[in-house]
Amino acid sequence: MASRPVPVQPFPEPGAPWVVVGAAGLLGQDVVAAARAAGHAVTALTRGELDVTDPVACAAALAGAGVVVNCAAYTRVDDAETHEPEAFAVNAVGPANLARAATAVGARLVQPSTDYVFAGDAVEPYAEDAPVAPRSAYGRTKAAGEWAVRATDPSHLVLRIAWLYGAGGPSFPRTIVRLVRERGTVDVVDDQRGQPTWTRDVADLVVRLVDAGAPGGTYHGTSSGETTWFGLARAAVAAAGLDPASVRPTTSGAFVRPAPRPAYSVLGHAALRRAGVEPIGDWRERWDAAVPSVLLPG
Repeated sequence: MASRPVPVQPFPEPGAPWVVVGAAGLLGQDVVAAARAAGHAVTALTRGELDVTDPVACAAALAGAGVVVNCAAYTRVDDAETHEPEAFAVNAVGPANLARAATAVGARLVQPSTDYVFAGDAVEPYAEDAPVAPRSAYGRTKAAGEWAVRATDPSHLVLRIAWLYGAGGPSFPRTIVRLVRERGTVDVVDDQRGQPTWTRDVADLVVRLVDAGAPGGTYHGTSSGETTWFGLARAAVAAAGLDPASVRPTTSGAFVRPAPRPAYSVLGHAALRRAGVEPIGDWRERWDAAVPSVLLPG
C-alpha cells in the first residue's frame, strides 16, 4: 500500500543544484526547462551519460546535488512482457540506486511512477494509498521502483503520472493526427478512461512540489477530469483542423496487445491538496494550452 505523506523539514536548501536523470526524454526535457525557469541550477544527464543500473555511477553523478528527478524509465509496455528483467533493472534497480545516492548526500529524489501500478478496475479515482495490483510486467517493475524509493527514505517523493503527451517526442495526439492525415479514418478505443496530461504541466508540478517543501510520500500528478482515448483522439484531430468524425470508437477487444491496459486510470489528487499544492487543471483546458507546441505543423 502506498505511504501517506510523511512530514519533513523543508529541503533542500534554497539554491541547491538539481540533477535531472533521463533528461533527453519526453518528460525530462520539460523538467530541465521548468527547473531552470524557476531559477535552479540544473545538471541534465541523458541515458548515455548516466546508467541508472550502475550504483557507483549514480553515487558519482549525484555528488553535491540537492534535488534529483529521475525521468529515466523503461516505458516499452508491451516489450516488458517478454523483457521483464531489463525493465526491472531500469524501473526498480535504477530508482533504488538513485534513492540511496540521493540520501547519502542529503538530496531529495522525485521518482515519477505510473497508473499501471493499479489493476484498473476501480469505479472512482484511485487514492494515493489505494492498494497497488499491477497486471503487467511494466506495472510490476514500476511498483517495485516505488517501493525501493520509499524504503530508502520516506522524505523522497513518488509522483504517479499517466497518459503523457508533450512537444519533446512522439505522443498519442501527434500519432493520431498523422494517421488521420495518412488514412482518412482511424479507430480508437473508447472503453479505457484516464487523464491526458501535458509533460510541461508535470514538470511545473515537480518544481512546485519541491519548492513548497511538500511532505515526503506519494502524489498523483495527472490532469483533473477524465476522458477516453477516443475522446482525446477527437480533441487532437479537431485541434489540427481535421474532421473529428474521422475518429471512430472501438473497444479494447479489437486491439489485443501483449500487456493488458488499465480500463480505469483516473487518479485522485487529495495528497497534493493536503500539501497545499494545487493539482493540474482540467485536461481539456490544459490540452487547449498545449496544442500550439504539441501539434507541430505537418
